[in-house]
Amino acid sequence: MGDTLEFNEIYHESKGSWNDGRLRFSKQNVVYKSSKTGKVDNIPAAELSVATWRRVCLGHGIKLATSNGHVYKYDGFRDTDYERISEFFKANYKVELTEKDMCVKGWNWGTAKFSGPLLSFDVNDSSVFEIPLASVSQCATGKNEVTLEFHQNDDAEVSLMEVRFYVPPGTADEGADPVEAFAQNVRSKADVIQATGDAVCVFKELQCLTPRGRYDILIYPAFLHLHGKTFDYKIPYTTVLRLFLLPSKDQRQMFFVISLDPPIKQGQTRYHFLILHFSKEEELKLTLNMSEEEVEKRYEGKLSKNMSGSLYEMVSRVMKALVNRKITVPGNFQGNTPGAQCITCSYKAQSGLLYPLERGFIYVHKPPVHLRFEEISSVNFARGTTTTRSFDFEVETKQGNQFTFSSIEREEYGKLFDFVNAKKLHIKNRGFKEAKNNEYSDSDDDQHDAYLERMKAEGKIREEGDGSNDSDEETDESFNPGEESDVAEEYDSNASESDSGSGGDGSDDEGKKKKPAKKAKVVKEKKERKPRREKKQKDTNAPKRPMSSYMLWLNSSRERIKSENPGISITEISKKAGEMWKQIGKEDKEEWDGKAEEAKKNYEKAMKEYRESGGGSSTPAMKESKKKAGGKKEDKKRKSGGGEKEKEQGGNDSFKSREFISSEESSSDGERKKAKKAKKAKGKPQSRGKESEEEEEEAMTTPPSSVEDSD
Repeated sequence: MGDTLEFNEIYHESKGSWNDGRLRFSKQNVVYKSSKTGKVDNIPAAELSVATWRRVCLGHGIKLATSNGHVYKYDGFRDTDYERISEFFKANYKVELTEKDMCVKGWNWGTAKFSGPLLSFDVNDSSVFEIPLASVSQCATGKNEVTLEFHQNDDAEVSLMEVRFYVPPGTADEGADPVEAFAQNVRSKADVIQATGDAVCVFKELQCLTPRGRYDILIYPAFLHLHGKTFDYKIPYTTVLRLFLLPSKDQRQMFFVISLDPPIKQGQTRYHFLILHFSKEEELKLTLNMSEEEVEKRYEGKLSKNMSGSLYEMVSRVMKALVNRKITVPGNFQGNTPGAQCITCSYKAQSGLLYPLERGFIYVHKPPVHLRFEEISSVNFARGTTTTRSFDFEVETKQGNQFTFSSIEREEYGKLFDFVNAKKLHIKNRGFKEAKNNEYSDSDDDQHDAYLERMKAEGKIREEGDGSNDSDEETDESFNPGEESDVAEEYDSNASESDSGSGGDGSDDEGKKKKPAKKAKVVKEKKERKPRREKKQKDTNAPKRPMSSYMLWLNSSRERIKSENPGISITEISKKAGEMWKQIGKEDKEEWDGKAEEAKKNYEKAMKEYRESGGGSSTPAMKESKKKAGGKKEDKKRKSGGGEKEKEQGGNDSFKSREFISSEESSSDGERKKAKKAKKAKGKPQSRGKESEEEEEEAMTTPPSSVEDSD
């Protein structure tokens, strides 16, 4: 057998919650380290007095009692571990590992026994359950009843709130109340905070970052009392895990951090860290409220009755002596700023400081985060999301949680990378350092951007696609200021000139007639938008294209598929046919391929004969479709021209543009035409001559300006 025994996944109960960890038995001591909090229980081998092996809910457990009254319980062992542990205890600790069964009768009447920090409820000398008195927060008494209330753990899914014991009269010594005797035994070992006596020392108006505010800190022998204007907190020293003393980046301020488990509560908010903020210039003279002999006896030279120095030194020195914990300070890490042992960054949109320590990272101050190296699975250096002048530092834990510290200056990258590499942490993007340095060499240099290149390629394809449609459509004419417009607007300066020129007597009639002729010329020169190409009409007389071998087979097999699968839908027929076609043999497919090739030859022959006979674009059907398309275009032009004339004739009568034609003249012209038609109709009533049709067509298509010129 070796000098040590180690067991993984061993559980320790803490206020109703199971925390896993690692247990190691050695010749000198028994050490248990929690994986969640990192808290270490160190039991010297010389203090072990009793060891018990029990059957518990998580397999088997071991209960260790020490000579100074402490009890430790660890669960999660297998049945086969008993022999190894028993032999090791006999050989190294001289303690016998005894087996003891728990009582499972379910009785609620038994004997309460107080043994050290435990209250054991026994039935026939077998333990039913045990209550750690350190978990008791309140003890209330009534008539023949004692009520115990417990501290709550946020990590526990189900918590025990209280237990009531009925104490029958006459069970205690004569002259003593059995209820009070029971309650006194509980209070002597319970974690009930009572501010009895005077405080060892008081620190006035200390600035606290979390929870925020200024508090008076009263130091008692067993707990720490924070007294503020709104809230009071009492923190037992047993809940303090670690102490940190961290210098600020400007070297003028200090942070004193107290890690707590369980955390203090303010409503629904939990504070796992207590952060005090100090200035290095603040001085303090402190006198302890104890005699020199008592100070020397209790604290063994760690404190003295009268002390003086910086305020942060006095607070940290007193806390170290009372809590009996080491104070963690930054190690050998040096940032880019001279003398700075931290890195400025952001976490969850809050700016703060990240301190690389010898055994972990700590971020202050909102929200505080402490990450131990042993719970980190990997780290990653990521490019900044907004600019290349910064980068992100991502930390992933073994539990799957990820912490991202962003907006770190690029000058800090080399120092942080070397630190992480020296601590032998797993870096996801190892080999990225050189690329990162090259990337940060000059932020103004042109860098390859894959997204930009892809967008450029898509834009080029889109432009080529638009260019191919230029033959079908012409783009709209662009507006060129300074050029003469085709039609003078109603409020143009040219329009006002024409108005003033035409407003005189009849001497200007000749000029008046010439201006509309000029307008007609302008309208002729105006570009007209080409109509869109009409969809090509299908020639019904042309030979049909040949079908593929699969389609020939499908047409011949369609009825057979329907008969074999009654009620099958059209889409299912295609699907079924595709499956059947895949299963057809090679010879059958070659047969259908031959039929398809023969059909193709017949199609080419028929198409050749069709073209020789004048088919294609010269067929009557195609000519008829072209004629219809041309007629539609003429109708559109005629409608658009009529609309423009109506707009010109409408509007304000007092204003006349240079295109204006009086309604009287146009109406008289119309009467003359009607008279001519009536005379011709009297001469030939049965049929309309060719000449009358031409005159009528000429009257409809001739613009008003040309009519006036002919007159």
